[in-house]
Amino acid sequence: MKIFIFNLLERTRLWTLKWAGSKHSAVALFVLAFIEASFFPIPPDVLLIGILAVNARKWWYYALIATIGSVLGGAFGYLIGWGLYEGIGARIVEFYNLTSTVEAIGHKYSENVFLTVFTAAFTPIPFKVITIAAGLFKINIWAMIISALAGRALRFFVIASILKIFGNRINGMVLKYFNILSLAAIVLVVLSFVAIKFLF
Repeated sequence: MKIFIFNLLERTRLWTLKWAGSKHSAVALFVLAFIEASFFPIPPDVLLIGILAVNARKWWYYALIATIGSVLGGAFGYLIGWGLYEGIGARIVEFYNLTSTVEAIGHKYSENVFLTVFTAAFTPIPFKVITIAAGLFKINIWAMIISALAGRALRFFVIASILKIFGNRINGMVLKYFNILSLAAIVLVVLSFVAIKFLF
């Protein structure tokens, strides 16, 4: 088990550093942000932090790329819930064992659409389940997009600005302790899927 975890962390580190130092880092970040918002479990924060640890000068650019990718991915998740739930959306939700949670999310939408989407966009709550449910319950897509834009922009720009403000001191620590940070990210993802069952 320890060997498996170590190998997973090492692969994550190598993958992140590969793309962080690549001329295609912005594309990789956009794609990761897009798919995470609609079906993929790993948050784009991992790659965003890796990129900024290598190059924090364009912090606003990469934060913007992550935001745009995530919001567009959220719109794609909405489309899955709106017209492809039986064929695709339900399988994604079942994969994360959150089928019973979707109905509760529907009740949250009836109470406050903005707060429901914004909370998931800003926190580690699985955003893909929120976006798919938004389409399933056919909430106003513009309300979802505005809420997602607010939450994701705040989240990514806060992360990017912290790395920019503290510069080389924090960037060096990110590179040195990347395996530990990756493990923390994986644990956070797992806990977020557990937490959503209690929050909704």
